[in-house]
Amino acid sequence: MTFQFILSLALLFSPLVRAADLKIGDSAPVFSAKTQEGKDFNLADRKGQWTVLYFYPKAGTPGCTKQACAFRDNIEKIRSQGADVFGISADSVEAQAAFHKEHRLTFTLLADPEDKVVNLYGSKMPFLKMSKRWTFLIDPSLKIRSIAKDVDPVMDSERVAKEISEFQTQDKAKK
Repeated sequence: MTFQFILSLALLFSPLVRAADLKIGDSAPVFSAKTQEGKDFNLADRKGQWTVLYFYPKAGTPGCTKQACAFRDNIEKIRSQGADVFGISADSVEAQAAFHKEHRLTFTLLADPEDKVVNLYGSKMPFLKMSKRWTFLIDPSLKIRSIAKDVDPVMDSERVAKEISEFQTQDKAKK
């Protein structure tokens, strides 16, 4: 076996050897990524605000397009609750920019071509350079409040808006 082949195998299986799965109540792993505009994004900068971080397999595919357009169409409902949406996939900045422009998206897409964030959040598909379709709802203290792993791309944005409202009502009742 060549060194390149062994290295390829190691890289292929490396996502399977990662930290324990994230759970509700865990601190959201802080990361940096590039936006579709090539600007820097850092999750730590979102402290004090609700954050919807949704992972999707590939820009421009049917399910991913439906999900992105549904978030676009419901973005005002989500933003009116003090939250914002960030879509992330293993696509390049260029692919994210084209997807963003083609569908006139009104929220930020994040590029993760090296799968760093996808691996950090545990959403990497085994053997593929793609993320599973998972959505994380992160509260203002950067704690994970919700993890959806069986996501309906058309209904995800509605579910997220409802969950944010419910969490905010619960938080107010605790005070």
